[in-house]
Amino acid sequence: MKSLRRIFFSTRFVMLLFLQIFFSSPGFSSADLILFNGAVVTLDSVSSIAEAVAVEDGRIIFAGSKVEVRGFADDRTEWIDLKGAAVLPGFIDAHGHFPATGLIRKFVVDVNSPPIGRAADITDVIRVLKEKASKTPEGEWVRGIGYDDTMLKEKRHLTREDLDKVSMRHPVYVSHISAHLAAVNSLALEIAEINSDTKPPEGGVIQINPETEEPNGVLEETAMTLVSRFLPQIGGEDFIEAIGMASDEYAAQGVTMAQSGASALSDITHAIQAHERGLLSIRMQLWPRINQAEKILSGEFQYELPEDDMISVRAFKAFSDGSIQGYTGYLRDPYHVHTHKDEEYRGYPRIDAAVLNEQVRKVYDAGWQVAIHANGDAAIDTVIDAFEYAQRLKPRKDARHVVIHAQMALEEQLTRMNTLGIIPSFFVLHTYYWGDRHRDIFIGPDRAARISPVRSAESRGLIFTLHADTPVVPMEPLRLVWSAVNRLTTSGKVLGPAQKVSVEIALRGITTHAAYQNFDENRLGSIEAGKLADLVVLDRNP
Repeated sequence: MKSLRRIFFSTRFVMLLFLQIFFSSPGFSSADLILFNGAVVTLDSVSSIAEAVAVEDGRIIFAGSKVEVRGFADDRTEWIDLKGAAVLPGFIDAHGHFPATGLIRKFVVDVNSPPIGRAADITDVIRVLKEKASKTPEGEWVRGIGYDDTMLKEKRHLTREDLDKVSMRHPVYVSHISAHLAAVNSLALEIAEINSDTKPPEGGVIQINPETEEPNGVLEETAMTLVSRFLPQIGGEDFIEAIGMASDEYAAQGVTMAQSGASALSDITHAIQAHERGLLSIRMQLWPRINQAEKILSGEFQYELPEDDMISVRAFKAFSDGSIQGYTGYLRDPYHVHTHKDEEYRGYPRIDAAVLNEQVRKVYDAGWQVAIHANGDAAIDTVIDAFEYAQRLKPRKDARHVVIHAQMALEEQLTRMNTLGIIPSFFVLHTYYWGDRHRDIFIGPDRAARISPVRSAESRGLIFTLHADTPVVPMEPLRLVWSAVNRLTTSGKVLGPAQKVSVEIALRGITTHAAYQNFDENRLGSIEAGKLADLVVLDRNP
């Protein structure tokens, strides 16, 4: 044992001596920043925990012991004593709608119910919208976001009659918490010329009041566009300012890369302008809507991204179905509790399967990544089929297509994803915010126990990511991790204990795996020499 110890220390001495000679050689660049005296959770391939990390010009040059890191310092190095805190790779938003939080804070009324907001009943919703209307010039739109029919005391959607109480002189538009339905007042319906004879677009529903046989003000999925096209577009200086506001908010939560899913082409322009003005403090990835692909592929819409890679555009986004809590998710089997629907009702597809196949094939053939929203298991079937169709016609390695949300992914569907190299991105916070209602109302106890099946994905070796779909729920990365680990509902019940994963696996869903989803695994997602120094400091090691 003594001889072994001598060999160990002798070897260590030689190594340190070599490092000292190397560091002092011409051309060596030492660290401008060293974080030490804490737990550096690298999330590298062996999950090592280091004591210090050295950074030079925005890149990690060393992660290891506090003794060895001294060799990377010189007179200009800034030392930060972590005092026992933890350093992790910066959190990556695998799917969301950045910078919607900034836009909402500036222009839209929050009508969420607890635990997100304060609206307990429809009277509360009307009250706060009235306050907004009183400060809004007559004729201009009053907008709200986040109402949840299953959380309001009345247990129903807002109607045109409710919103007429807000104002008859302002058009009113209120988004459901799922963002897949909206409620509008009579003036908004009048502006859009929606009446009992109006046919909804494919993939949408105009709800009808059975007593009057007139639209009741609730619009589902693509039918929302009948009114939303009249909403004033938030762009220019307002959008750029919102990027700055949301950027700071995300950074405060440890998010170093945000994602803008279903982006308008103008969003790309605004993101570049915000970056040029120094307002974008975090990285931003945009996924334009797939129905805009032709303008990019043909060169009709062109853009030049900054050379520092703060902004990226890598995938097109499509929609297959809607929202389970909005009864527009497309299921194989009927919903559990039927309120205003027939007993065989199982939602509906938002797009025809053949049309989706061709959309995917076209952008896939052009070399792009494709990400498709799918909550219900029937919708997931359609999405996997579309990816398989494109791959069969023109095989391509490592396409990394994404099933967004993948709420009800079944075992055989996860197996197909694994075979095809598809990445499921789970909206695992459903277990917290809607878990009780998934179990009791929407899909019943058996299916709810498997919602966001992260453990089943892990057991297959599937790379999966986690996301918050902000602004649907607040951007809280650590709550995402907590939900994947504990699967507790708002009532404190465990929803599907068999689908729990470890803290490390959950953390990878917002770091290493999220970087892989973005083709960024060689520069982001873990704390290793050569990678970008996108870091977050927590008070404790999770």
